[in-house]
Amino acid sequence: MKRRVVITGMGIYSCLGKTLDEVRDSLYNGKSGIIFDPVRKEMGFLSALTGRLEIPNLKGVLSRNQRVYMPEEALYAYCATADALKSAKIEQDYFDTHEVGLLYGNDSSAEPVITSVDTMRKHKDTTRIGSGGIFKSMNSTVTMNLSCIFKFKGMNLTVSGACASGSHAIGLGSLLIGDGLQNMVVCGGAQEVNPYSVCSFDGISAFSKRESEPDKASRPFDKNRDGLVPSGGAATVILEDYETAVKRGAPIIAEVLGYGFSSNGDHISVPNVDGPVRSLEMAIRRSNIQKNEIGYINAHATSTLVGDQNEAKAIFKVFGDHMPPVTSTKSQTGHEMWMAGASEVIYSILMMKNNFIGANINFETPDEDSEKLNIPAKRLDAHFDIFISNSFGFGGTNSTLVLKNL
Repeated sequence: MKRRVVITGMGIYSCLGKTLDEVRDSLYNGKSGIIFDPVRKEMGFLSALTGRLEIPNLKGVLSRNQRVYMPEEALYAYCATADALKSAKIEQDYFDTHEVGLLYGNDSSAEPVITSVDTMRKHKDTTRIGSGGIFKSMNSTVTMNLSCIFKFKGMNLTVSGACASGSHAIGLGSLLIGDGLQNMVVCGGAQEVNPYSVCSFDGISAFSKRESEPDKASRPFDKNRDGLVPSGGAATVILEDYETAVKRGAPIIAEVLGYGFSSNGDHISVPNVDGPVRSLEMAIRRSNIQKNEIGYINAHATSTLVGDQNEAKAIFKVFGDHMPPVTSTKSQTGHEMWMAGASEVIYSILMMKNNFIGANINFETPDEDSEKLNIPAKRLDAHFDIFISNSFGFGGTNSTLVLKNL
């Protein structure tokens, strides 16, 4: 980095909680956010498991004209961003005199598309769709809504990188600040939780069918895992140039030391080992640290057979006998998809700040690859100052972030 990049604020809306304190407590106590959704069963889903999330009611907070353009994931993102800005001690008038950037991960907006098409087919009249239809249905819906609501005047871009979207947003934001193109960038990721957004995943049997035990369904690295559990919400971090943050007296939480990325150049849905290895090694190299300084790895591991297997191989190839504790917080949250890369940075920071590593819950029996990793099945009360967060996605996109405690 040419300039130091720090995190000065965080906000989250997750199946583990709607505040940082609630989420911290869930992580500490190994609480699962997974439920059985009977509506999905009625719709014909093979698996009715999902993250538990309440759609925010922002009536009285935002005007009707603002809310009409916002789909589910934008509502989550607003809540997370408002909390992150408050956490960073930034008032609205700050945006009148400063160019603040916005990079947010999002790769779908399914429900508004279906609603619009159903309305057109029912009434044979496109004008019945309404003025909000187009803005709700675009992949860039989160950034277009947030930038208009908060009056951001800098970079304004949605990052669509599948399940690495939120992580890439943070990484790209750090590059913008490091190169002096922005002093502050609001970064994050959002994921809709409605059934329409994941029905195609269900149709290819990607989800766990352990419906009788929802809290035990997401089992990253466990030999008996049988698929992921869909989830979502939104997570926001405020990235800032270190000198700028110091001058304005900002609360400095952590530093982004490095960002690594790669593409597998291989199968569209089956991950390999080489791509993640290159992403990990790039992030570590750009961080100017030694591997033995890394105290924790938050793995991408989604609870799929090949995905977890190949990530375990990649981590072992990079770290070998110098293996820090490795967990996947998806064991508690399920797979938050476009949000996950951002939320898992926040989960890791909360653990780092509170001197613990949450359990990789449901890890009962390792397989031949996960047994080579240091995966705690119970909470560790441990201090660490540097961690890695992995995020990988369809199409073979990989992102790795290295962060340091401040």
